[in-house]
Amino acid sequence: MKLGLIDTSIICSYLVLTIIIGFVLTKRAAKGLNSYFLADKGLPYWILGVSDAGGMFDITGTMWLVYIVFVYGLKSVWLPWLWPVFNQIFLMVYMSKWMRRSNAMTGAEWINTRFGSDRGAVLAHISVVVFALVSVIGFLAYGFAGIGKFLAPFLPWGFSPNTYAMALMLVTAVYVVAGGMYSVVLTELLQFTVLTISSLAVAIVAMTKISPEAISAAVPAGWKDLFFGWHLNLDWSGLIQSVNVKIAEDGYSLFTIFFMMMLFKGVLVSFAGPAPNYDMQRILATRSPKDASKMNWFVCCCLFFPRYLMISGFTVMGLVFFSPQIRAMGSHIDFEQILPYTLSNFMPVGVLGLVLAGLLAAYMSNFAATVNAAPAYVVNDIYKRYINPNASRRTLIVMCYVVSFAFLVVGILFGLHARDINQVTQWIVSALWGGYTAANILKWYWWRFNGYGYFWGMITGIVAALVLSKFPFLYLWLYPDIAANLYPLYSFPVILVLSTAGCMLGTLLTKPEGDEILMKFYRQVRPWGFWKPVHEKVVQADPSFKSDANFKRDMFNIVIGIIWQTSLVVLPLYIVIREKKSMYEAIAVLIITSFILKKTWWNKITD
Repeated sequence: MKLGLIDTSIICSYLVLTIIIGFVLTKRAAKGLNSYFLADKGLPYWILGVSDAGGMFDITGTMWLVYIVFVYGLKSVWLPWLWPVFNQIFLMVYMSKWMRRSNAMTGAEWINTRFGSDRGAVLAHISVVVFALVSVIGFLAYGFAGIGKFLAPFLPWGFSPNTYAMALMLVTAVYVVAGGMYSVVLTELLQFTVLTISSLAVAIVAMTKISPEAISAAVPAGWKDLFFGWHLNLDWSGLIQSVNVKIAEDGYSLFTIFFMMMLFKGVLVSFAGPAPNYDMQRILATRSPKDASKMNWFVCCCLFFPRYLMISGFTVMGLVFFSPQIRAMGSHIDFEQILPYTLSNFMPVGVLGLVLAGLLAAYMSNFAATVNAAPAYVVNDIYKRYINPNASRRTLIVMCYVVSFAFLVVGILFGLHARDINQVTQWIVSALWGGYTAANILKWYWWRFNGYGYFWGMITGIVAALVLSKFPFLYLWLYPDIAANLYPLYSFPVILVLSTAGCMLGTLLTKPEGDEILMKFYRQVRPWGFWKPVHEKVVQADPSFKSDANFKRDMFNIVIGIIWQTSLVVLPLYIVIREKKSMYEAIAVLIITSFILKKTWWNKITD
């Protein structure tokens, strides 16, 4: 289906408006690096929260979520814990304010707050920069490979998917490079508004066209159940037999074991704190540590409800109307066709253009945040620190422009060869994440951990993850029956042990960081954990010092926060499928947990 004049005009108008915003803000962004990367740390937390939420609302993720809701029903709510989505609660409760107290510009610069500036700190700094830049390239290539294929069936000009992808990336890059963080954030406000309206439109169309009875007839028993037993217990026989094969391939049949492994990994990754990407950049751009915590609360408020309205709308239309085509595919099921099919066949004129503009906004928001993160590490953490420390403001801003476009070109080149390197890119990203956890847990919670330990922990973890990814037989004797796509998850404990060994050896075979560095970090960040020797020295030097760290209260708020966040996810699903009893229960849980968090978290946030 090709777009008509009205829908095409809506999309073009949206793209032109984003470019105008970027150029209007060029002068303001060019005042200096703090303006370009962090918008002078002057934006309200709710604006940064909307921006961060928009950066997470991507097309590829939306297509994957439609697939898992289609196949697994309400139990799909738990699958995004693989990322894990509840890391936002850890950030909200305590991690964001710890990070913001550093007053750093990037995640790599933050390393100086913790480890100082000796050789170990330099090695740790370099490892974070490498992690951040490889991640940027991987995500740019990943986005390039998907957006063109999504757009090609709709746009009327007949160009190739790669041409559409390059055009959209260039349009987005223009306003990102010109306006820096200011244009990224303010265009993401526009994008999120379009996304929210689009999500409501999709949900309303789905609820208008499909009855609850039609949904019940299209799904197996247990599809509407949120909770689970030892086994998944979803049988698509008689409906779409080949979906049972897909469930077996995914490896989720023994759901309790999978859930426990996913929770184990997710909690540890969340304890490690944010990765050095656009999420961390939004935290560092807030006005204060208190605002940093509130920002991540607002991310949850903005992201989950509208996104799952859209996802549930697409899913139920796919269940009722697209099931015959899925049955006809046999063993070659392509769930990615659900999104374009429902858009082509069920969105009215005007609404289709709005929804497509919303999905484009999702892609552009994620892409813009990724592009804006890259020059922060190259210009601030490499060029300014090691090559030209005395560079003028104009030189640094020009370097930002150059680096942004350079990464754009590299991302496009990788994307053009995505068929050949997609698997490699996925392994690189998985390896980087696998090697990230141990070192980044210890840096927060153990005073003895030093820069050498951080460096060797990161290197050991990344190498172990790469080797195990390439040769899974080295650990499969531990898990002989797991599905292939679960190899990265089940290799996590092995990588964690090896990376922890690298951390411990690197730390214990070298001297501790100096008292001055540790005491300054502890006074500034005030973490809980194994900091007693440093705490005693700080109190001895300043008897009036008091830490606001409270481990028990933070852990309680994390548990309540995860329940609160989950209610925000399930509520729109229950609304769209018209499960009234469950909907009222979700509303009750949302109200109760919100009240508890107001008393035990919001009222007690400090700078």
